Amino acid sequence: MRRIALAALLALATASAAAPQVESVLDFTEAETRVILQHGAWPAPWSPDPSNKASGNPDAVEFGERLFFEPRLSPSGKVLCATCHAPFRGWQDSRARAFGLAEVDRNTPSLLNVRYSRWFGWDGAGDSLWAQSIRPILDPREMGGSQAQAAALLRGDPELSCRYEKTFGAPPPASDEALLAGIGKTLAAFQETLVAGRAPFDDFRDALEQGDRAAAARYPIAAQRGLRIFVGKGNCATCHFGPNFSNGEFHDTGVPFFIAGGEVDPGRHGGIRKMQANPFNLLGRYSDDPSVKSATKARHVSLEHRNFGEFKVPGLRNVALTAPYMHNGSLATLADVVRHYSEISPDRLHSDGEILLKPLRLSAAESSDLVAFLESLTERSSALPPRRPSAPCR
Repeated sequence: MRRIALAALLALATASAAAPQVESVLDFTEAETRVILQHGAWPAPWSPDPSNKASGNPDAVEFGERLFFEPRLSPSGKVLCATCHAPFRGWQDSRARAFGLAEVDRNTPSLLNVRYSRWFGWDGAGDSLWAQSIRPILDPREMGGSQAQAAALLRGDPELSCRYEKTFGAPPPASDEALLAGIGKTLAAFQETLVAGRAPFDDFRDALEQGDRAAAARYPIAAQRGLRIFVGKGNCATCHFGPNFSNGEFHDTGVPFFIAGGEVDPGRHGGIRKMQANPFNLLGRYSDDPSVKSATKARHVSLEHRNFGEFKVPGLRNVALTAPYMHNGSLATLADVVRHYSEISPDRLHSDGEILLKPLRLSAAESSDLVAFLESLTERSSALPPRRPSAPCR
C-alpha cells in the first residue's frame, strides 16, 4: 500500500514538473488598461502617401527595392542604402554613428515601421519619406552622389529606365531634379512595406481587450510589471504612444548634443531650416497631392529657440535589436537607456531654460522589469517576405 502511495506521489510530482508554468496577470487599473489598449492593435492601419503617386504601387515597390540595393547610386560604387540600413541588423547598422563614405554625426534609425512617421530623420528635416530618401544620396558623407549622376544612371541603364517607365507611365524625364524626385518616391514605396511582425506584447494587449485572462497569463510577469511602469511611474507612454510607440514629435531627453570640434547638433531647429529650404518638400512642385493637405504640417511648422536639442521620438518595436540608442548612439544597451532616465540630473535645463525631466529613480528590480517589457516588443518572427531576384523588366 505504501509503495502504491509513493508511486502516486512520484507520478504527481513528475506531472507537475512537466506541466507548463502558468503566469499570473496583474490587476491593471481601468486607467492603465485604457492606455495599454491604445498601443494597438498591430499592425496598425495605413494608407498610401497622397504626396507620392508611387506609394502602394507594386511596380514601384519592386523598383524601389532594386534601387535600395543599388551601389551605383553612389559614385564610389561601394555605398548603398542597405549599407546603413541592413536587413539583417534590423534595418540599421548597429553603429553608434552611421558611416557611409565617412562618419556622420547621428545614429542610424531603423526603417521598420517608417511608414507610420509624420516627420523623417532625427531632426525631422524630411516632411515626407520620399524627400528623406533623397537626402543620403546627395550627402557627401553618406553616398556622395549628385542629381546629375543619379539621373545619368537611370537614363543609361535600360533595365532601370524600363522600371521607371513601368512605374510612372512615362520615360525618365529630361530634368535631373524631377528624375531624382522619382527615385526618392520609389525608394519610399519600398520602405513603406517594411513593417515589424507581431510581438508578445501584442498578444497580451489583444487578450486584455478580449477579456481572455488565460491568454493574457502567458505574458511574462516581469514584462507586465515593466508595462505598468511604462504607462505609470515612468511616464514613458507620454511620448512613446500608439501602436508604433511614438508620438512622432521632438523632445530634448537630456542627451548631450555636442559633436566633434565642440560644435552643436541643432536637432529639430536645424531640421526645420533644412526642410524649408529643400526643393523636394511638400510645398514644392514635386508633391503629387492635388489637395495639398499633406503639406499642412510643412506650411504651419514654426521655428522656435526651444527646438535646439530636440530630436525625434523613435518607435520602440524591435528596440532590443537596434542598439546602440539615442540620436548619437551614446547609450549602448536598454539598461543604459533606463538608467539614463532613472538618474538624469533634475538641474539639467532645456535650451529655453526650463527644467527638462525629473529622474525616475527606479530600483534595480524596477529597471530590470522595464527592460523586460521593452524586450517583449520584439517581433516573434519577421513579417517580411524573403528577398527574391526580380524578373527582367518588360
